[in-house]
Amino acid sequence: MSDKSLLEQWRGMAYDQRKTREQLKTLWDAYFEEEKGVYEQLLAEPDVEVKGTVKELAEKYDMDLMTMVGFLDGINDSLKTANPIETMDEDTEVSLAFDKEKLYKNMVDARADWLYELPQWNDIYDEETRKRLFLEQRKSGTVHREKKIGRNDPCPCGSGKKYKKCCGRNI
Repeated sequence: MSDKSLLEQWRGMAYDQRKTREQLKTLWDAYFEEEKGVYEQLLAEPDVEVKGTVKELAEKYDMDLMTMVGFLDGINDSLKTANPIETMDEDTEVSLAFDKEKLYKNMVDARADWLYELPQWNDIYDEETRKRLFLEQRKSGTVHREKKIGRNDPCPCGSGKKYKKCCGRNI
């Protein structure tokens, strides 16, 4: 038994600097395929709270324990109540009760089109709502910089003076 928590073991495996790029790609491709299968099932019955130990859920969704830990790590920010992922072991009771809007937006934020484009979303949100949530999430990460005021530009306060002679005088 390792001294590391399940989450530390998962992250050590998933982000192992000693693995080649291809080894990591193979690991993540397999993970994403299993993740997609779990979401297809969860989204088919979005109002049913799935609960159980980490080990039970791994068995329920036919995945190994570490892959389930990765899944729990990924979904945790989208849950109604976060699971104790930092300290969990295989016998820790966890819940997969997710907030639909948060989950959709987090999938968009992660650029996981294989997840936010799952057909199961069509039964949860109409196209207009999905589009709105998509745009809200994308815009939330966009930084808009206001145009910098030049020294010789008219002052934005409306005085008619140049910025350097008005509000920009003390800067």
